[in-house]
Amino acid sequence: MKLIIFGATGGTGRHLINQSLEQGHSVTAFARNPKSLQIQHEKLHLIKGDVLNLGSVQSAIDGHDAVFCTLGTPAMNKSMLRTNGTKNIIQAMQQSTTKRLICQSGMGCGDSKVLLPFHYKYIIFPLMLRYVYADHESQEQHVSESQLNWTIIRPAALSNGKHTSRYWHGFAANDATLSIKISRADVADFMLKQLSDNTYLHKSPSVSYANKITSY
Repeated sequence: MKLIIFGATGGTGRHLINQSLEQGHSVTAFARNPKSLQIQHEKLHLIKGDVLNLGSVQSAIDGHDAVFCTLGTPAMNKSMLRTNGTKNIIQAMQQSTTKRLICQSGMGCGDSKVLLPFHYKYIIFPLMLRYVYADHESQEQHVSESQLNWTIIRPAALSNGKHTSRYWHGFAANDATLSIKISRADVADFMLKQLSDNTYLHKSPSVSYANKITSY
């Protein structure tokens, strides 16, 4: 498939690129500074652009089969980059033939807030991650209200751990066995699986490790 990744130079984005190429996909990496990826591959195309520039996003999306969005900003950044960038991605997709959107958000958004332990729910989110999650909540609203074939992925706390392909997803809201963490590599793994599995089409699954490990 021909895939395009927005947020390609971020932690999850880099894993998406590498895993997509390993699976034989053609990949377009869209970023302000794509050369920082330092990846060379015959099926990798780099586009320098600003996700806040609608024209730039529109010209980049044309001709792709699916769009991955892993936009991110520092914790205390108030720019709402995820929201505003994703709005441009959605508008560009609605005007193109590309309709599959797989967007990274975060566990704790929407109805997944109940999954969080006390210190995340009442200390870390309100004090340290309030701008991040306000941005994610707004981003999710725009995605879910679009007419696209979307899936929103809500990972637990991200780490730089190994690619294991072993994690929980779609678990019950009262599941108390979650470890509330997952590697960026495994988030990328789960996002890519959505290309061939419609289980979570128009849904927002959370994904995390657990005390009892299972595979996809």
